[in-house]
Amino acid sequence: MANNDNFNFTKGDYVVYPAHGVGQIEGVETQTIGGMDVSLYAISFEKERMRLKIPVIKAESSGLRMLSTSTHIDDAIKTLKGRARIRRTMWSRRAQEYETKINSGDPVSIAEVLRDLKRSNDDTEQSYSERQIYQSALERLAREVAAVDKTSEIEAADKLEDIMGVIKVDPESFLASEDDKIAA
Repeated sequence: MANNDNFNFTKGDYVVYPAHGVGQIEGVETQTIGGMDVSLYAISFEKERMRLKIPVIKAESSGLRMLSTSTHIDDAIKTLKGRARIRRTMWSRRAQEYETKINSGDPVSIAEVLRDLKRSNDDTEQSYSERQIYQSALERLAREVAAVDKTSEIEAADKLEDIMGVIKVDPESFLASEDDKIAA
């Protein structure tokens, strides 16, 4: 996993919380809880429209970390380029393992999920749950890549899918080809 060596986050810092992905520190607040003053990181997750408060002293044990380095993102990209390793176990068990990897917050683990669930537009159709997990992994990794590269999430997602060789279907050309089939 990425280094968790910096817990002196300040307002405006981008951080990764394993279960929710990339968020931004809104500030450090002090609240009285159970008669004790507790310092809390207030983190906003814009995509989910969510706000989370984590005690500063629990930051390390909760897995809160700074953004990955570009070297660690490069390792994730190498993983994306690798060969899929799909285990021959029941889908429910694999789905659970994929969710665990996504919620670990580690870009390399998330890249493994993307690599294993990517379909190269062949005849095999993905199930609904496969598409959902793939999309969740893509969004989570794209957010961190976008924050590291200082680009938009859409650009980062396109970059990741280009690396994996996913062929994008233009909705207008797809609809036109469907109309041609109906007319024939």
